[in-house]
Amino acid sequence: MSRIKNLEDYAVDYRKSVTDPEGFWAAQAERFVWRKHWDEVLEYDFEDYNVSWFKGGQLNITENCLDRHLLHRAEKTAIHWVANDPREEDRIFTYRELHEQVCKFANVLKSKGVRKGDRVCLYMPMIPELAIAVLACARVGAIHSVIFGGFSAQALADRVKDAGAKVLLTANFGPRGNKVIPLKSIADEALEKCPGVVETVIVYERTKDHTSWTAGRDVWWHEELEQVDANCKVEIMESEDPLFILYTSGSTGKPKGVLHTTGGYMVYTAYTFKNVFQYEENDVYWCTADIGWITGHSYIVYGPLLEGATSVMFEGIPTYPDAGRFWRIVDRLKVNIFYTAPTAIRALMAQGLEYVELYRLESLKVLGTVGEPINREAWEWYHLHIGKGRCPIVDTWWQTETGGIMISPIAGVLPTKPTYATLPLPGIQPVLVDQEGKEIKGKGVEGNLCIKFPWPSMIRTTWGDHERCKNTYFSTFKGYYFTGDGCRRDEDGYYRILGRVDDVINVSGHRLGTAEVENAINMYTGVIESAVVGYPHDIKGQGIYAYVVCDSSKLEVSTITELKAEIMATVVEKIGKIARPDKVQIVRGLPKTRSGKIMRRILRKIAEGQVENFGDISTLLDPSIVESIKEGAQKVELLD
Repeated sequence: MSRIKNLEDYAVDYRKSVTDPEGFWAAQAERFVWRKHWDEVLEYDFEDYNVSWFKGGQLNITENCLDRHLLHRAEKTAIHWVANDPREEDRIFTYRELHEQVCKFANVLKSKGVRKGDRVCLYMPMIPELAIAVLACARVGAIHSVIFGGFSAQALADRVKDAGAKVLLTANFGPRGNKVIPLKSIADEALEKCPGVVETVIVYERTKDHTSWTAGRDVWWHEELEQVDANCKVEIMESEDPLFILYTSGSTGKPKGVLHTTGGYMVYTAYTFKNVFQYEENDVYWCTADIGWITGHSYIVYGPLLEGATSVMFEGIPTYPDAGRFWRIVDRLKVNIFYTAPTAIRALMAQGLEYVELYRLESLKVLGTVGEPINREAWEWYHLHIGKGRCPIVDTWWQTETGGIMISPIAGVLPTKPTYATLPLPGIQPVLVDQEGKEIKGKGVEGNLCIKFPWPSMIRTTWGDHERCKNTYFSTFKGYYFTGDGCRRDEDGYYRILGRVDDVINVSGHRLGTAEVENAINMYTGVIESAVVGYPHDIKGQGIYAYVVCDSSKLEVSTITELKAEIMATVVEKIGKIARPDKVQIVRGLPKTRSGKIMRRILRKIAEGQVENFGDISTLLDPSIVESIKEGAQKVELLD
């Protein structure tokens, strides 16, 4: 797999990927170890939705992540783990050591009756054993389903039950910042809510604290490892055999289990990792995501290991024990590629530059963002103060359902533009369509973002409910995968994600992306972050309601009335009067899930005057914020 090195390479590869997609992806796949070559590269139907990549091919993804590196990279660091507590020693795994540990734990799983096709749920902290267990599942052909270690017992139970997990892997506790999460106790509570599903719970001893125990079901991780050896042959998988289920967060009702399969996911994550980040052999790469989310699957575990990379894995949070933690690690480990979320960037911005200026950050070559569109102020702060104006920022757009990065700058190859994801990667054919599904051509246009041709790592189904998959992604606009996002294509052909379509506000016939309004608000000095929703307006159809988090120092020198007026003036200046908020509420925080996503349905209901029936809020990081916002909303008046 050659790396795209300049604009001409990009143009050539993109053209090949569109004119001959099967030939293009076959060439990318040839470099991997296949036990049997595929019979057909691609077979698909977007109407009754079915897609197969490398059909008939046989492989095991862990053979490509681990075994094939043992000849030339056996002593190269695969994972460099940094603990939550900076006083705790790092743990380093070479490719040889990681291979050994994966084989041993794969044998533990087999000793517990785990076989090809069985589901194994993982509810763990960000420790090396989480990555080891994921790979061990894949080695024996089990379908892994990682459930973020911040989810509640009910959320965990729902996912375990839906997956029909035979085994649950957890830890007794999970240090995170200045807190310790009682993972095992939460798991016990969850299993009481779905009796008869899980047969065995394997518990990693992260701390020496007392651990609740159910005899006959619970076993210690370390004790099980003592009973197995490190010889474990791979289970041979079909290319379209399931690899993992990952449940999307933030939705109401039954959890939606996104299913990814083996061959296509492998090829696409490796290709995008190498090209987007311009990874080179001796680079140190750090993605700050949690493996509980798709970013952690694709760009901590699979993508980097497929390319034989050295990855940093971090247990903690960016502000513990202080807001210099990220930058201290970057300097200490000489990180070259750094990939994080805009939420983290904004949180660190709010802490001031004193924690940045202590560090040199000279090793950095590439910066990345993921999870949401990054606002201009955060982009410029990141570029100037972290990248020192010399590191390209890859503002990546993709989804749990897409499996890998879809639209993004290629570091140092595609010119960047703040707030724009720029251009599609080779193999990705985006289109903008109107509400009737008619394609909107040209530049300087907006519409619903769809993809008109399959790519290797796309969702195959929603676990146990294929109709739900078809209805969610392929029924809104026939013949297209509908992303659910609104998008602008500018005069340069660059794509800017405007947020979810249900987060687009129609004000007097003008469609305004909430991300665009938020971006303008966030440009006002003293604003840390904001969230904008629409609400019913007698004249405009929809009005704009803005929830704004401000720096405390700003609140000390300005009255709330002055602050609101200045925020509105900023929006008018940046976008125009049509985007001027009708209501502005200063809040102490936004209702976010533990993954950092804003739960906008709550904000919409409050804006509409609803004060109850918010649905499941168990996944919120701080549920008390909802009550605080609800009380404050009663005092918010329509602005002149």
